[in-house]
Amino acid sequence: MSLLEVRDLRVTYRSGASAVPAVRGVDLALGAGQKLGVAGESGCGKSTLALALLRLLPASARLSGEIRLDGEDVLTMSWGRLRAVRWAGASIVFQGAMHSLNAVHRIGEQIAEPLLVHGRATPGAAKRRSGELLEQVGLPASRAAAYPHELSGGQRQRVMIAMALACDPRLLVADEPTTALDVMIQAQILRLIEQLVAAQDISLLMISHDLAVLADTCDRLAVMYAGRVVEEGPARAVYDAAEHPYGRALSAAFPRIGDPASRRAPQGLPGDPPDPSALPRGCTFHPRCPVALDACARDEQELREAGPGRQAACVHAGAAVQA
Repeated sequence: MSLLEVRDLRVTYRSGASAVPAVRGVDLALGAGQKLGVAGESGCGKSTLALALLRLLPASARLSGEIRLDGEDVLTMSWGRLRAVRWAGASIVFQGAMHSLNAVHRIGEQIAEPLLVHGRATPGAAKRRSGELLEQVGLPASRAAAYPHELSGGQRQRVMIAMALACDPRLLVADEPTTALDVMIQAQILRLIEQLVAAQDISLLMISHDLAVLADTCDRLAVMYAGRVVEEGPARAVYDAAEHPYGRALSAAFPRIGDPASRRAPQGLPGDPPDPSALPRGCTFHPRCPVALDACARDEQELREAGPGRQAACVHAGAAVQA
C-alpha cells in the first residue's frame, strides 16, 4: 500500500454564484521513501493540490475524491484527528518563509511549537530539540533566539524545513521551497532537502515550475495543466523526452548546461494557461499545442500508456508503444 494515494481529487472554489475548478480529477500515488515531483505553470493547480493534502484550503473550496495517508482518508478525518496528522504524519514547507513565520516570535519558539502541541517534548526538551534541528539544517543553535527579520531568505527557508521535520513526519510536502531564493541558495536548499529526506527515509512530494530541478531531485514526475495531470512517469525520462507537448515545452524552456543552442535560444510557450472558469472544450492544451488535431478540440484526452511506467493524456502519446 502506498503511503499517499490521491484518487479522483477535485477542488472547486466558489466565486460569487459560480464555481471555478482548480483541480479536476487528479490521481497520484507515493510510496514510503519515494520522491514525487509535480510541475506546471502558475495557475495549473499545483499549490491547490499541495494544500488539499492536509486540508489547508480556504472555506470557499469544495473537495471531493479521496486523499489516503497511510490508509486514512484525510477528507473524512475529524478536526481532532486532522490536527494530530498535521506536522506528525505529514508536514509542508511553503514557498514564502517570511509570510509563514510569525514576525513577533523567536524562531526557536516557533520550531518548538509543533513539538509542544503534539506532546512530543517538555518545554525544556523542546527548546533543546529546536537547537538540534537548526544545526541539522545548517544553522547554529544560537540562532534560535533570532526573530525572522534578522535572518536571510535562505536561513528562513532552513527554519521552515526544521519546523517541518520537528515531529518526524513520514511525508514532506515542499511547495516551491526555493522560488524566492537566488540560484546559489536554491542549490543549497535543494541539496539539504535531498539529504534530510534520504537520511530520515521520508517520502517527498515537491512542487515546482522547474522540470530540471524536479528531474534532479525526484524519482517520478507528474506534469499538471489546467487542473489535471497530463503526464506522469520516471522523472528523468519525462524531462529528457516528454510524451505530452506541454511537458516538452516546459522542458525546452530551460537552457541546458553544455548545449549552446538551448542557451542562446531557449524555447518558450506562447499564450497563457486557460482561465479555470472558462476552460476550452476538448483537450485544454489544444489552443497552444503545435501538434493538435481536430479530435483534440473535440475530445478531452485521458491518460494512456506512453512507455514503461509512463502515462500521457495526448493523442500522440505512446505512438512507438502502439506501433
